[in-house]
Amino acid sequence: MEKWKLLDSKYLVQRPWATLRVDKLELPNGNIKDEYYVLEYPTWVNMVAITEEKSILFVRQYRHGANQIMVELPAGVVEEGEEPEVAARRELLEETGYAFDSIEYICELYANPATSGNLTYTYLLKGGKKVQEQDLDNSEDIEVVEMSIEEAKQFLFENRLGQALHTSALFYTFKKMGLL
Repeated sequence: MEKWKLLDSKYLVQRPWATLRVDKLELPNGNIKDEYYVLEYPTWVNMVAITEEKSILFVRQYRHGANQIMVELPAGVVEEGEEPEVAARRELLEETGYAFDSIEYICELYANPATSGNLTYTYLLKGGKKVQEQDLDNSEDIEVVEMSIEEAKQFLFENRLGQALHTSALFYTFKKMGLL
């Protein structure tokens, strides 16, 4: 197995939240792929956040791509130069108002490595307590939802968590915690 050889690359769209480029590639068999489209996104973080009362924090918000109001894990973008662990704590504080005693790396996943190269890091945070009100961006409308661990497992197993990376995050976290 060999990597494909990049012959040329051109950006079609370069915006803060999404960048689209088209690559010209030579495949190992010698064939040329004139147009291979790649979406570039920033690095993301997902958090499984457990409060002092043993509730898992979720967020309810409108997701325009799916045209649905969805319940998801708290998540966000890693700012340039920021470590993912720092971003996880920052995003949780902003979205939920909770700070946490401990943080543990769970996994890192690609959303779709065929057409996108960004990573999503998942962290488990424990001992959360509310220390402030939400500090949302002007485009965010987020409601915090608390579930017991059993409610969260049922929510997951009933396929009610529509975000694939969040589903993976919960499965990996529950496995690490010995809950599967």
